[in-house]
Amino acid sequence: MGNLKQILKSIDAFPRTEEHLLKKTKSGALVSIVGLVVMATLFVHELTYYLSTYTVHQMAVDSKRGETLPIHVNMTFPSLPCDVLSIDAIDMSGKHEVDLDTNIWKLRLNRYGHIIGTEYLSDLVEKEHASHGHAHHKDHHEESEHKFTLDNKAEEMIRKVKHALDSGEGCRVYGVLEVQRVAGNFHVSVHGLSIMVAQRIFEGSYQVNVSHMIHDLSFGPKYPGIHNPLDDTVRILREASGTFKYYIKIVPTEYKYISKEILPTNQFSVSEYFSPIDKDSMSWPAVYFLYDLSPITVTIREERRSFFHFITRLCAVLGGTFALTGMLDRWTYMLIEAITKPKTRSTFRS
Repeated sequence: MGNLKQILKSIDAFPRTEEHLLKKTKSGALVSIVGLVVMATLFVHELTYYLSTYTVHQMAVDSKRGETLPIHVNMTFPSLPCDVLSIDAIDMSGKHEVDLDTNIWKLRLNRYGHIIGTEYLSDLVEKEHASHGHAHHKDHHEESEHKFTLDNKAEEMIRKVKHALDSGEGCRVYGVLEVQRVAGNFHVSVHGLSIMVAQRIFEGSYQVNVSHMIHDLSFGPKYPGIHNPLDDTVRILREASGTFKYYIKIVPTEYKYISKEILPTNQFSVSEYFSPIDKDSMSWPAVYFLYDLSPITVTIREERRSFFHFITRLCAVLGGTFALTGMLDRWTYMLIEAITKPKTRSTFRS
């Protein structure tokens, strides 16, 4: 039994030194304090690194079918009143919607950008449909009176819009469009007006100023780290008007949180083209968003580093710092001894 104890003592890698043989110095205390501060800082850094998550990207063929594509729009047109703006959508399936009236709002703005009124887009569309349906059930005399009423309404609208233009009124359009999950486009323009009314208001298409600010344009909910390239885009026309076209490539995306929750969304890239128009042009300015979908879906998965990885890094960092401070303490002691006792033999602490 005694031999076993002796064998165990012989393999002790941490032998103890007698207390009276130890020598404590001020330099050693200073190095110890610095070492503790460094180790505490590195420990907090490693703990934060362990608790943080990182993302892993994977790609696969998109297999989604029969779903709709949400388009979140938030734009300001500082030079066009809300009464003349409309949102139209066309897709590759042949579906064409004029004056989209689902979850779209328009805010009237004064020349300083302050809100002075709110309008839901469906109000105008429902009134227009009701008036057309009512006209089909009238005789010739009543039909003539209805046309006269429409003319009066048109004149009233022209006066109202011209007054808004003179006052520097603008419009903010925001909401969510639900479109088919196929290639297509949507655009904001004055195409909802008849040609005659538009000519009376603007006296030519070149007078339509489609300057705009895109506050937010996205194709689904946002996830951590997403970048929508059109957010905070500003395009102000100083001279000739024209048509803006944004060519968008949509990439279907799934974001998987560390909690296993899955967020289906989309990210996109964009290129831009501007086509100016002259005074003789028959086309009307607009802002087009032409989108197409990628056949590849991207899966972004949150992951956290393993606990063993954290322990391994922590031991390496703290152990290395402890060894380095020990070496620094010895070098400091030797330097002080060499300066204060140049003629005596340097002594080493145990």
